[in-house]
Amino acid sequence: MEVLGPKGPVRHGGVDVVTWARRQLEVAAEIVDNPGGGLLFATQTMGQVKVALADADAGRWGEVVRLLDQAEDAAVRRRYGEARNLLDEALGKL
Repeated sequence: MEVLGPKGPVRHGGVDVVTWARRQLEVAAEIVDNPGGGLLFATQTMGQVKVALADADAGRWGEVVRLLDQAEDAAVRRRYGEARNLLDEALGKL
């Protein structure tokens, strides 16, 4: 088995990091409170986007990464409105 790393921008689909991150976070915001596994998928997505942005340029995307940390924390504590607001703020900074 060949391990290529996590799915993310460029490597999988040829999309730049910002476009890819936006799409991922928009989906996460829509499903974060979905009882059919949405919380799990949304928090995993937030984590993948955080890592991709930090790898791309930690200095440039530090504030977005911080917002995503807070959104992820709010989501796992079932504060969905707060999580969505933080995701919206992160999307605005992308």
